[in-house]
Amino acid sequence: MGTKTGKRSPARLRERAVGPVCAVLASFVVPAGLLAGPSAGWRAALPMMVAVLGALAVASLHGRDRLVPAAAAVVAVSSALGTLFGAPPAPEAATGAATLVEITGLLLLVFLVARYAGTRQAFALCTVLGVLASTALLRLHLPPTALEAAAQSSFFALGAIAAAAAGGGLRTLETRRIRAVHEARLSQRLQLAGDLHDFVAHDVSGIVVLAQAAQVIGADRPEKIMPLLQQIEASGLQALGSLDRTVHMLRSSDGTPPAAPGPSGAPQPVVYGLEDIVDVVDRFRAAGRTEVRLEMGGLPEQFGRVPRDVASTAHRVVVEALTNVRRHADSAPWVTVSVTPAPERPEPVLTVSVANGSPAAGETGGGHLGDRGRHGTSGLEGLAERARALGGTLEFGAHGEHGWRVTAVLPLG
Repeated sequence: MGTKTGKRSPARLRERAVGPVCAVLASFVVPAGLLAGPSAGWRAALPMMVAVLGALAVASLHGRDRLVPAAAAVVAVSSALGTLFGAPPAPEAATGAATLVEITGLLLLVFLVARYAGTRQAFALCTVLGVLASTALLRLHLPPTALEAAAQSSFFALGAIAAAAAGGGLRTLETRRIRAVHEARLSQRLQLAGDLHDFVAHDVSGIVVLAQAAQVIGADRPEKIMPLLQQIEASGLQALGSLDRTVHMLRSSDGTPPAAPGPSGAPQPVVYGLEDIVDVVDRFRAAGRTEVRLEMGGLPEQFGRVPRDVASTAHRVVVEALTNVRRHADSAPWVTVSVTPAPERPEPVLTVSVANGSPAAGETGGGHLGDRGRHGTSGLEGLAERARALGGTLEFGAHGEHGWRVTAVLPLG
């Protein structure tokens, strides 16, 4: 509970404080209007109270869609009646103070309507409220000429325009923020979908291959069934672990991966890197008959300096490439996985390559990946976009007569 309370943003706290503050201010407006009525005139005091109370109501309850235009309409009608049917022009100080307070409430309401009302409603209401705010001072005295009246109204109209521009600017920033959050969530969903495709599909395809092998050798060599079942169990647990990690990222507020306890009991983030490629290759080798060669050029300390995003992308490239081999070329005689740094280039890069030989003719799964359309390469296309985002490249296509090769070049800078 303490953690959740500590994560409350200052903006959220300010939003919650607006309602009580407006309620306190409203409790002072009514007595002040009643006291000012006898000296300023009720035809000036009543529109003032309605304008200020309407602005406070919109400020505190703007989340209710129908309240904003309704409150603005009531204030507009009250102010218009005060201007059209008010008392004769009076130069009293109390009347002028009440009118200036009313103009302030109208300008505040223009700002709030531009900020929270619908686009069409905001345009209409801000126009009406701005006109009323710019002509309210005409109640106090008659200017000598029409030109002076126009100049006076134009001056106060600038305040209405500034209030509408400020409210519209905040509205635009809020719209952009909401759009950015939506795009970020969509990007996260696509990334999680890629995780499911890369990791779970790899383990599930291994389970399918092992189950098929168990059916073939079960009748003739039953002693081989138990090792296959153990491998199926390990692959299933690996797939469940990937699912748990993805679900945790969906449920967490910040989209972080799950934490695994470290040696001291502190949570450690789960991140796949270059060292996990060995485990991926070992599980691929154990689940099939293909001869697998792994070439990890470079010292372990060199791999330790590889950026996390680059290492994670290299791991996903190997997983996706081996999954495609298992699904579409499981009878390939050999597969070579190569992960080597190339510091001799102008800019250091990490080269990841997965190649498989020509599958045996007439066996299931024969043919390279292109024989079955784009379904098998959709994950590679997504990884190619991720490689380009890192400043690298990913290419895949036919290799030799019927083989297939995936090559990624990722910058280490």
